[in-house]
Amino acid sequence: MDVAQLRAHTPGCAESAYFDNAGSALPAERVTRTVIDHLLLERRVGGYVAADLAAGRLEAVYTSVARLLGARPHEIALVENATRAWDMAFYAIPFQPGDRILTSRSEYPSNALAFLQARDRYGVQVEPIPDDEHGQVCLRSLAELLGRGRVRLVAVNHAPTYDGLVNPAAGIGELANRAGALYLLDACQSAGQLPLDVRRIGCHMLSGTGRKYLRGPRGTGFLYVSQDVVGTLDPPLLDLRAATWTGPDAYELRADARRFETWERNVAGLLGLGAAVDDVLTLGIDTIRDRIAALAGRLRAELSRLPGVRVHDRGTVQSGIVTFTKDGWTAQDLVARLREAGVTADFSFPSRARFDTRPDKPAAVVRASVHYYNTDGEQDLLTGTLAGL
Repeated sequence: MDVAQLRAHTPGCAESAYFDNAGSALPAERVTRTVIDHLLLERRVGGYVAADLAAGRLEAVYTSVARLLGARPHEIALVENATRAWDMAFYAIPFQPGDRILTSRSEYPSNALAFLQARDRYGVQVEPIPDDEHGQVCLRSLAELLGRGRVRLVAVNHAPTYDGLVNPAAGIGELANRAGALYLLDACQSAGQLPLDVRRIGCHMLSGTGRKYLRGPRGTGFLYVSQDVVGTLDPPLLDLRAATWTGPDAYELRADARRFETWERNVAGLLGLGAAVDDVLTLGIDTIRDRIAALAGRLRAELSRLPGVRVHDRGTVQSGIVTFTKDGWTAQDLVARLREAGVTADFSFPSRARFDTRPDKPAAVVRASVHYYNTDGEQDLLTGTLAGL
């Protein structure tokens, strides 16, 4: 990996030492240019004609996302964001009273709210899976919960947003499939930094976003739905993209994952997403994973040596998300001081994960999420700034 060249093609690297990649990573110049070029084309010929001219390139985005996930193009839907992707899958499941939903204790608040709404709407039960001693989803506990029956859905995040761990996605998939439960994996923080092979993982549905580790545009996302289950899922909303009006009182759903799309879409953004995914495929996801893991490991080690600084990351496998606190400082104040020094980081709130009932978890942490374009020098600036406070 030629880090210097990658940084040269990432204008944002010249603005600050950027460690907010779990929020919205810096796009490469090629990605931004792809979006702008299509917008300029729309300005010249109009949105519909521009979409027609870009139809082949847009179709190629499905192929690229499918390659990223080890899926097939007809199993991919392109949507506005990860939340919409996840919602379209979740709300398509035909829940019945007494069904059970198993989820992780570190689940994202938006997903948890959907679970609770389904509880109130359909009479399902929502049950967080206990963590193991490392903070990950406990596979032994999951097996016990599945053994009690009536589990309609196992829905977990692959990489939580606030403590650096990576959940054992493939182990969860093996147990869910053995029990005959649907498996929905939220990969918004792992797509672009960790290998994702939906066949090996065993998930029936997977949602992701463009703006985080894929380095794509905001307002882009994708959904994988296995061809084995797509026919059992009823999308929560339809338009002429998802279905065909076959008669005055009849319609026919698409047979593929595009039944979860809508007609109106941000074509420029989706083309940018395709460019970003192609960059990942060119670099190689294993190379990206190794680079991010090395940077994150070094940063955790350096932070742990600083007086008063505590790293809060858990898990036997860890992501590029590094979280910490410093005695006598709020996370918000630390982020502000880092930004004054030219370091862009953000804060995250473990307190918002209500299924995680640990009494000792911090209310807020600084989240310094690394990407492959970060350097040792940038990390030294971050830790040096903290040491000087």
